[in-house]
Amino acid sequence: MATAITTEMIKQLREKTGAGVLDCRKALEQANGDFDKATEILREKGLATAAKRADREASQGVVEIYSHGNGRVGVMVEVNSETDFVGRSETFRTFAHEIALQIAAASPLYIRDEDIPAEVIERETQKAAARGREEGKPETVIPRIVEGYLKKYKDETVLLRQVYIRDENLTIQQLLSQTVASVGENVIIRRFARWELGESSTVE
Repeated sequence: MATAITTEMIKQLREKTGAGVLDCRKALEQANGDFDKATEILREKGLATAAKRADREASQGVVEIYSHGNGRVGVMVEVNSETDFVGRSETFRTFAHEIALQIAAASPLYIRDEDIPAEVIERETQKAAARGREEGKPETVIPRIVEGYLKKYKDETVLLRQVYIRDENLTIQQLLSQTVASVGENVIIRRFARWELGESSTVE
């Protein structure tokens, strides 16, 4: 016997998935009132839509806002998905929140390697070379010293290279890759800003 589809069921499914009223009703009817099955039907529909939009810019998602230490540190981060369906999902929202926590705790300056300005790389290169010479290192090993220093600098300041604060066996890039695999869509950390009392730096 078919389960009657109630307004409350449609409302709950819509709140969970972010799908439209008509889509939720159709999914529930198709699933014979099975909430979990209806959710999966909508998810598959979302994935099918995403496949058609693979060449389009990811512009859905969320701006996650996080305050830490009784307001001493504030973070805003924009994380994008390809579809609103995924952008409203618990997996995606959890990922965005974790990224905000990471930024608050680890103070990255950039999202990816290519975001580092050339002048910053040059400055850090000169700094590392000068330090090596001050320590009396031979010129032949200076390039290796610079390479090691730059790697350490990037690992500390580039968000995607940072070690995830909840799991030292994962980098943020690996966490991102896991999320992409889980939601079945491209996910992009677009930009962020971090404020801390007494500091005047804002990063995007």
